[in-house]
Amino acid sequence: MAHQSSETLTKRTAGPEDAGAEAAGLRWLREGSDIVVDVIDAGEDYLTIEKIPSARPTADAARTAGRELARIHDTGADAFGAPPPGWGGRNYIGRQEQECTPDSDWARFYINQRVLPFAEKAVRVGHLDASGLAEVEKACEALRDAGITATPARIHGDLWAGNLLFGPEGPALIDPAAHGGHRETDLAMLALFGAPHLEAIREGYEEVHPLPQGWLEHTSLHQLHPLAVHAASHGPSYGHALIDAARDTLRTLT
Repeated sequence: MAHQSSETLTKRTAGPEDAGAEAAGLRWLREGSDIVVDVIDAGEDYLTIEKIPSARPTADAARTAGRELARIHDTGADAFGAPPPGWGGRNYIGRQEQECTPDSDWARFYINQRVLPFAEKAVRVGHLDASGLAEVEKACEALRDAGITATPARIHGDLWAGNLLFGPEGPALIDPAAHGGHRETDLAMLALFGAPHLEAIREGYEEVHPLPQGWLEHTSLHQLHPLAVHAASHGPSYGHALIDAARDTLRTLT
């Protein structure tokens, strides 16, 4: 379902390599589905992509988004934390740099490269206190002991509702922080930031890739990363939300 838009959108980027990282991520994800916007051009400080006209989200379009997201995930990755092949520069989520070092163990990768670095940064900037960090660390310890296994999926990595667009021809994905990760992480971020027709997205997803029974119980676990990112950059209200998610994670894992 390729988009037919002839219009383009050029944006200037803030970081020294984030245009290259975003372009590499879009091209990698697009190998799994053409709902990922096409990269027209990329330079040191700019990125040109196809422009998606705005349209009202529908349940049918959301179901399509779910199916295509599952297909993207199913294209896989070499390891957890693996960046798009051929990209050796910095990696970002939004404007914040994050590590992408390949790891064979999802829990270790998620704790050490996604949750704790941003939770610790939130403490340094005053958006999370020491007792809050201790709650996050308890949740991470429970995750270490939980024995969760997964196969590396090719994930968007920053799939909040604003990065899932709906145009006249259907859904489109933009602005990834693409890497090898756990497929439920993308779904949890859609839930965290209020994607429209979320149930239809989930239904479409499971048409292509059924998820384990009870998978929704781990939603808070997969929201630790985006909440920690926002706690580090957007203020203490996200620090409180991070603590709540850590407590819920601890309840579900112990």
